[in-house]
Amino acid sequence: MKSSILPDFFTRLYNEALTPAFWQKAIGIAFAAILILAFFRILQVIVSRTLRKTMPEPKAQLIRKTIRYTGYVVAIASILQSMGINLSALLGAAGIAGIAIGFAAQTSVSNLISGLFLISEKSFQIGDVIQAGDITGIVMSIDLLSVKLQTFDNKFVRIPNETIIKTNVVNITRFPIRRLDITVGVSYNSDLKKVTELLKDIAAKNMYALDNPEPLILIDKFDKSSINILLGVWFEQSKLVDLKNSIIIDIHERFDKEGIEIPYSKMDIYIKEKP
Repeated sequence: MKSSILPDFFTRLYNEALTPAFWQKAIGIAFAAILILAFFRILQVIVSRTLRKTMPEPKAQLIRKTIRYTGYVVAIASILQSMGINLSALLGAAGIAGIAIGFAAQTSVSNLISGLFLISEKSFQIGDVIQAGDITGIVMSIDLLSVKLQTFDNKFVRIPNETIIKTNVVNITRFPIRRLDITVGVSYNSDLKKVTELLKDIAAKNMYALDNPEPLILIDKFDKSSINILLGVWFEQSKLVDLKNSIIIDIHERFDKEGIEIPYSKMDIYIKEKP
Protein backbone atom coordinates (compact mmCIF):
# COMPACT_ATOMS: atom_id res chain seq x y z
CA MET A 1 0.00 0.00 0.00
CA LYS A 2 1.29 3.44 -0.91
CA SER A 3 2.10 5.49 2.17
CA SER A 4 0.86 9.05 2.45
CA ILE A 5 3.15 11.98 1.79
CA LEU A 6 3.12 13.80 5.12
CA PRO A 7 3.80 10.77 7.41
CA ASP A 8 6.78 9.79 5.21
CA PHE A 9 8.06 13.34 5.37
CA PHE A 10 7.79 13.60 9.16
CA THR A 11 9.42 10.17 9.63
CA ARG A 12 12.38 11.21 7.49
CA LEU A 13 12.53 14.58 9.26
CA TYR A 14 12.70 12.84 12.65
CA ASN A 15 15.49 10.51 11.51
CA GLU A 16 17.59 13.36 10.11
CA ALA A 17 16.94 15.95 12.81
CA LEU A 18 20.05 15.20 14.85
CA THR A 19 22.54 15.15 11.98
CA PRO A 20 24.84 18.14 11.24
CA ALA A 21 23.81 18.04 7.58
CA PHE A 22 20.20 18.61 8.60
CA TRP A 23 20.99 21.80 10.49
CA GLN A 24 23.18 23.10 7.69
CA LYS A 25 20.29 22.55 5.29
CA ALA A 26 17.81 24.13 7.72
CA ILE A 27 19.96 27.26 8.01
CA GLY A 28 20.21 27.47 4.23
CA ILE A 29 16.44 27.13 3.84
CA ALA A 30 15.79 29.81 6.47
CA PHE A 31 18.30 32.14 4.83
CA ALA A 32 16.66 31.61 1.42
CA ALA A 33 13.21 32.32 2.88
CA ILE A 34 14.47 35.52 4.49
CA LEU A 35 15.97 36.65 1.18
CA ILE A 36 12.68 35.98 -0.63
CA LEU A 37 10.66 37.91 1.97
CA ALA A 38 13.20 40.75 1.93
CA PHE A 39 12.99 40.94 -1.86
CA PHE A 40 9.20 41.21 -1.83
CA ARG A 41 9.36 43.73 1.02
CA ILE A 42 11.75 45.94 -0.97
CA LEU A 43 9.52 45.53 -4.03
CA GLN A 44 6.51 46.56 -1.95
CA VAL A 45 8.27 49.73 -0.72
CA ILE A 46 9.42 50.69 -4.22
CA VAL A 47 5.96 50.18 -5.71
CA SER A 48 4.35 52.07 -2.80
CA ARG A 49 6.58 55.11 -3.32
CA THR A 50 6.04 55.00 -7.06
CA LEU A 51 2.26 54.86 -6.79
CA ARG A 52 1.93 57.35 -3.94
CA LYS A 53 1.45 60.38 -6.22
CA THR A 54 -0.26 58.67 -9.14
CA MET A 55 -2.84 56.31 -7.62
CA PRO A 56 -5.59 56.60 -4.98
CA GLU A 57 -4.63 55.12 -1.62
CA PRO A 58 -7.14 52.21 -1.69
CA LYS A 59 -5.73 50.92 -5.00
CA ALA A 60 -2.15 51.37 -3.81
CA GLN A 61 -2.98 49.55 -0.58
CA LEU A 62 -4.49 46.65 -2.53
CA ILE A 63 -1.38 46.33 -4.71
CA ARG A 64 0.91 46.44 -1.65
CA LYS A 65 -1.01 43.65 0.06
CA THR A 66 -1.05 41.56 -3.11
CA ILE A 67 2.75 41.83 -3.32
CA ARG A 68 3.14 40.94 0.37
CA TYR A 69 0.89 37.86 0.20
CA THR A 70 2.60 36.73 -3.00
CA GLY A 71 5.91 36.88 -1.12
CA TYR A 72 4.48 34.68 1.64
CA VAL A 73 3.27 32.10 -0.88
CA VAL A 74 6.60 32.01 -2.74
CA ALA A 75 8.57 31.70 0.52
CA ILE A 76 6.40 28.84 1.83
CA ALA A 77 6.55 27.02 -1.51
CA SER A 78 10.34 27.41 -1.59
CA ILE A 79 10.68 26.06 1.95
CA LEU A 80 8.50 23.02 1.23
CA GLN A 81 10.34 22.31 -2.02
CA SER A 82 13.74 22.58 -0.31
CA MET A 83 12.60 20.16 2.39
CA GLY A 84 11.90 17.54 -0.24
CA ILE A 85 8.12 17.76 -0.32
CA ASN A 86 6.67 17.09 -3.76
CA LEU A 87 4.25 19.97 -4.13
CA SER A 88 2.48 18.41 -7.11
CA ALA A 89 1.83 15.20 -5.19
CA LEU A 90 0.82 17.17 -2.13
CA LEU A 91 -1.67 19.21 -4.12
CA GLY A 92 -2.99 16.04 -5.74
CA ALA A 93 -3.46 14.37 -2.36
CA ALA A 94 -5.30 17.45 -1.18
CA GLY A 95 -7.68 17.39 -4.14
CA ILE A 96 -10.70 16.21 -2.19
CA ALA A 97 -10.07 18.75 0.55
CA GLY A 98 -9.60 21.35 -2.16
CA ILE A 99 -13.11 20.73 -3.46
CA ALA A 100 -14.55 21.31 0.01
CA ILE A 101 -12.41 24.38 0.47
CA GLY A 102 -13.53 25.61 -2.93
CA PHE A 103 -17.14 25.72 -1.82
CA ALA A 104 -16.13 27.52 1.35
CA ALA A 105 -14.00 29.93 -0.68
CA GLN A 106 -16.92 31.13 -2.78
CA THR A 107 -17.65 33.82 -0.20
CA SER A 108 -14.02 34.92 -0.18
CA VAL A 109 -13.96 35.15 -3.98
CA SER A 110 -17.19 37.15 -3.91
CA ASN A 111 -15.68 39.50 -1.31
CA LEU A 112 -12.53 39.87 -3.42
CA ILE A 113 -14.48 40.77 -6.55
CA SER A 114 -16.67 43.14 -4.54
CA GLY A 115 -13.50 44.78 -3.19
CA LEU A 116 -12.29 45.46 -6.72
CA PHE A 117 -15.64 47.08 -7.54
CA LEU A 118 -15.43 49.24 -4.40
CA ILE A 119 -11.98 50.47 -5.32
CA SER A 120 -12.90 51.16 -8.94
CA GLU A 121 -16.11 53.02 -8.02
CA LYS A 122 -14.34 55.28 -5.50
CA SER A 123 -17.55 55.67 -3.49
CA PHE A 124 -15.43 56.28 -0.40
CA GLN A 125 -11.80 56.26 0.62
CA ILE A 126 -9.68 55.90 3.73
CA GLY A 127 -10.55 58.62 6.24
CA ASP A 128 -14.14 59.12 5.04
CA VAL A 129 -17.04 58.74 7.45
CA ILE A 130 -19.61 56.31 6.05
CA GLN A 131 -22.87 54.76 7.17
CA ALA A 132 -23.50 51.16 6.10
CA GLY A 133 -26.82 49.90 7.42
CA ASP A 134 -26.94 50.81 11.10
CA ILE A 135 -23.15 51.16 11.40
CA THR A 136 -21.40 54.53 11.15
CA GLY A 137 -17.65 55.02 11.37
CA ILE A 138 -14.38 56.22 9.87
CA VAL A 139 -12.92 54.07 7.08
CA MET A 140 -9.62 52.63 8.35
CA SER A 141 -8.82 50.39 5.39
CA ILE A 142 -10.28 48.90 2.22
CA ASP A 143 -8.80 45.41 2.02
CA LEU A 144 -9.06 42.45 -0.32
CA LEU A 145 -11.96 40.90 1.58
CA SER A 146 -13.42 43.57 3.85
CA VAL A 147 -13.75 47.21 4.83
CA LYS A 148 -12.66 48.10 8.35
CA LEU A 149 -14.27 50.95 10.29
CA GLN A 150 -13.61 52.75 13.56
CA THR A 151 -16.88 53.85 15.14
CA PHE A 152 -17.22 57.09 17.08
CA ASP A 153 -17.38 55.17 20.35
CA ASN A 154 -14.01 53.60 19.39
CA LYS A 155 -15.16 50.16 18.27
CA PHE A 156 -13.49 48.19 15.48
CA VAL A 157 -15.93 46.94 12.84
CA ARG A 158 -15.14 44.61 9.94
CA ILE A 159 -17.69 44.56 7.12
CA PRO A 160 -17.27 42.02 4.27
CA ASN A 161 -16.97 43.67 0.87
CA GLU A 162 -19.92 41.66 -0.46
CA THR A 163 -22.11 43.12 2.31
CA ILE A 164 -20.95 46.65 1.44
CA ILE A 165 -21.84 46.12 -2.24
CA LYS A 166 -25.34 44.90 -1.32
CA THR A 167 -25.99 47.66 1.24
CA ASN A 168 -26.94 51.29 0.76
CA VAL A 169 -23.80 53.15 1.84
CA VAL A 170 -23.92 56.85 2.77
CA ASN A 171 -20.66 58.80 2.50
CA ILE A 172 -21.21 61.44 5.16
CA THR A 173 -18.00 63.40 4.54
CA ARG A 174 -17.87 63.27 0.74
CA PHE A 175 -18.72 66.97 0.42
CA PRO A 176 -17.27 69.83 2.50
CA ILE A 177 -20.63 71.11 3.75
CA ARG A 178 -23.78 69.36 4.99
CA ARG A 179 -27.27 70.28 6.09
CA LEU A 180 -28.60 69.61 9.57
CA ASP A 181 -32.37 69.03 9.59
CA ILE A 182 -34.24 69.67 12.84
CA THR A 183 -37.98 69.12 13.17
CA VAL A 184 -39.68 71.50 15.61
CA GLY A 185 -43.24 70.88 16.74
CA VAL A 186 -45.41 73.84 17.76
CA SER A 187 -48.95 73.92 19.09
CA TYR A 188 -51.96 74.41 16.83
CA ASN A 189 -52.54 77.80 18.46
CA SER A 190 -49.16 79.15 17.30
CA ASP A 191 -48.71 81.98 14.80
CA LEU A 192 -46.88 80.09 12.04
CA LYS A 193 -45.58 83.24 10.33
CA LYS A 194 -44.04 84.36 13.61
CA VAL A 195 -42.54 80.91 14.18
CA THR A 196 -40.92 80.77 10.73
CA GLU A 197 -39.48 84.28 11.09
CA LEU A 198 -38.12 83.35 14.50
CA LEU A 199 -36.43 80.23 13.12
CA LYS A 200 -34.85 82.31 10.32
CA ASP A 201 -33.47 84.71 12.90
CA ILE A 202 -32.12 81.87 15.06
CA ALA A 203 -30.32 80.33 12.08
CA ALA A 204 -28.94 83.71 10.93
CA LYS A 205 -27.46 84.49 14.35
CA ASN A 206 -25.91 81.06 14.96
CA MET A 207 -22.13 81.31 14.56
CA TYR A 208 -21.81 77.78 13.16
CA ALA A 209 -24.56 78.07 10.53
CA LEU A 210 -23.66 79.10 6.97
CA ASP A 211 -25.44 81.99 5.26
CA ASN A 212 -24.95 80.42 1.84
CA PRO A 213 -26.78 78.18 1.04
CA GLU A 214 -29.65 79.79 2.89
CA PRO A 215 -31.44 77.88 5.67
CA LEU A 216 -34.46 75.83 4.65
CA ILE A 217 -37.73 76.36 6.55
CA LEU A 218 -40.62 74.08 5.64
CA ILE A 219 -44.00 73.74 7.34
CA ASP A 220 -43.96 69.98 7.15
CA LYS A 221 -47.19 68.41 8.40
CA PHE A 222 -50.04 68.32 10.89
CA ASP A 223 -49.12 65.81 13.57
CA LYS A 224 -51.26 64.40 16.38
CA SER A 225 -50.43 67.10 18.90
CA SER A 226 -48.40 69.63 16.91
CA ILE A 227 -47.67 71.30 13.61
CA ASN A 228 -44.19 70.18 12.56
CA ILE A 229 -41.78 72.66 11.00
CA LEU A 230 -38.50 71.56 9.41
CA LEU A 231 -35.44 73.77 9.88
CA GLY A 232 -32.51 72.86 7.63
CA VAL A 233 -29.22 74.62 8.38
CA TRP A 234 -26.02 74.28 6.33
CA PHE A 235 -22.68 73.90 8.11
CA GLU A 236 -19.06 72.81 7.67
CA GLN A 237 -18.40 69.12 8.30
CA SER A 238 -16.31 69.65 11.42
CA LYS A 239 -18.95 71.82 13.15
CA LEU A 240 -21.75 69.25 13.46
CA VAL A 241 -21.70 68.81 17.25
CA ASP A 242 -21.25 72.52 17.95
CA LEU A 243 -24.07 73.50 15.59
CA LYS A 244 -26.54 70.87 16.78
CA ASN A 245 -26.04 71.64 20.47
CA SER A 246 -26.14 75.41 20.07
CA ILE A 247 -29.11 75.64 17.72
CA ILE A 248 -31.31 73.35 19.84
CA ILE A 249 -30.48 75.47 22.90
CA ASP A 250 -31.26 78.64 20.92
CA ILE A 251 -34.62 77.30 19.75
CA HIS A 252 -35.63 76.25 23.26
CA GLU A 253 -34.63 79.58 24.82
CA ARG A 254 -36.15 81.81 22.11
CA PHE A 255 -39.41 79.87 21.96
CA ASP A 256 -39.71 80.04 25.74
CA LYS A 257 -39.03 83.79 25.66
CA GLU A 258 -41.59 84.41 22.88
CA GLY A 259 -44.23 82.22 24.52
CA ILE A 260 -44.32 79.65 21.71
CA GLU A 261 -45.38 76.26 23.02
CA ILE A 262 -43.51 73.11 22.04
CA PRO A 263 -46.15 70.47 22.81
CA TYR A 264 -45.46 66.99 24.08
CA SER A 265 -47.57 63.86 24.10
CA LYS A 266 -50.11 63.82 26.90
CA MET A 267 -53.35 62.10 27.79
CA ASP A 268 -56.44 63.63 29.39
CA ILE A 269 -58.59 61.23 31.45
CA TYR A 270 -62.19 62.09 32.26
CA ILE A 271 -63.96 60.20 35.05
CA LYS A 272 -67.72 60.06 34.78
CA GLU A 273 -69.58 59.31 37.98
CA LYS A 274 -72.70 57.19 37.90
CA PRO A 275 -75.88 59.09 38.89
